[in-house]
Amino acid sequence: MTVAAKQAKRQRSEPSAPALSPQPTVLLAWYDRHRRRLPWRTLPGSRPDPYRVWLSEIMLQQTTVKTVAPYYARFLDRWDDVRALAAAPLDDVLKAWAGLGYYARARNLHACAQVVVERHDGEFPASEELLRALPGVGAYTAAAVAAIVFDLPTTPVDGNIERVIARLYAVETPLPAAKPEINRLACGLTPQKRAGDFVQAMMDLGATVCSPKTPSCALCPWNDACLARVRGDAGTFPRRAPKREGTLRRGAAYIARRADGMVLLRTRPAKGLLGGMTEVPTTAWSKDFDDTQLHDTQSHGDAPKFEVTKQIKWKRAAGVVRHVFTHFPLELAVYTAELAARTPAPADTRWVKISALSGEALPTLMRKVIAHALPSE
Repeated sequence: MTVAAKQAKRQRSEPSAPALSPQPTVLLAWYDRHRRRLPWRTLPGSRPDPYRVWLSEIMLQQTTVKTVAPYYARFLDRWDDVRALAAAPLDDVLKAWAGLGYYARARNLHACAQVVVERHDGEFPASEELLRALPGVGAYTAAAVAAIVFDLPTTPVDGNIERVIARLYAVETPLPAAKPEINRLACGLTPQKRAGDFVQAMMDLGATVCSPKTPSCALCPWNDACLARVRGDAGTFPRRAPKREGTLRRGAAYIARRADGMVLLRTRPAKGLLGGMTEVPTTAWSKDFDDTQLHDTQSHGDAPKFEVTKQIKWKRAAGVVRHVFTHFPLELAVYTAELAARTPAPADTRWVKISALSGEALPTLMRKVIAHALPSE
């Protein structure tokens, strides 16, 4: 085969460039027909409520729309504007957030509401720079609020937009190293007019058409402009570096139950993992923990200490409770003990009726622990 023939064969096997470049007007026309109806999204032509957009964006970080929707509705029922939220006790906010995960968001949400009231007279600032100065508001959230609420030509890049851009331009650099390149490409598409609609159009495209595993390329308004679609490998983007799994940690949790239907709880330190949330007493969580050493009552050094005449007998429940945090998986052995009614709570703990546990700021992990120990309850 001659050199010219080899070159011609190679050219035939390589995908051609897209016929068109992605046009914002095309996506906006698609959005006008197919925009999702979301609780925090206003009708076309209406000005978005800054409080509702901000609240939804904080809740949607690392969390799906389906999961967020009922929490969002309950928050609005209790605190319908930023002043009401700022005036609420933090403990009430944490209780309302329980189960949504990433609990630092709840603490920052409350702190942010107070700053907006105290420093901005209850009005969210119409500046991306000033928005970023608020507690818990990073670059993405500031850009999202600035674009959606104030129609500023800025470009927040969430997971949906990241995926759309990576496929449009077939970005080969794996995430997270590709983020600067993807941000640059996304910024290059953002129009000066209807920037807020364009951002939401990109989000909707990624959520409904350019989905993670099986993109519906035939339905995409930008399919003629998508390099990954032309190549036939859209489903392989964005590229991702291999994820390192965290080291497994273990520990023990203690469920102390009184005869009058009470269970012992305490509050975690305000800072750190699950800060300010409610929990049952536990040991430290470590990779070296070995619950086989907890063979008798004297071995339970981290168990709550009660002022009672009889020795407390801790009984191990079968199995373990498994939970996965962002940086590590966790396994907890669960121990239970029965105590007499009116037994005083040790320092820094409190008794709570089992029937009232749903009103406590219990994170998902602790709800698992309690369900494991008290399945009939």
